[in-house]
Amino acid sequence: MSLEMLEKLEAKVQMAVDTISLLQMEVEELKEKNDALASEAQELRSGREALEQDNVKLRNDHQAWQERVRNLLGKMDSVE
Repeated sequence: MSLEMLEKLEAKVQMAVDTISLLQMEVEELKEKNDALASEAQELRSGREALEQDNVKLRNDHQAWQERVRNLLGKMDSVE
């Protein structure tokens, strides 16, 4: 092999090493973003579950109040 061919090979190897290093950094960045998004998704799920529970409680409270109002109106009708 000539010196010129060795230099070309060395340049290609160095370029490959640089590319691999850049890709590894990109993979790490993407893993961090993925972890952050997974955490955010979990927080959103938890928030949604809390809202669903609040919604059920409010619906039950609303239904209880409607029943009380109906009972009171029934009592008023029976007095008249």
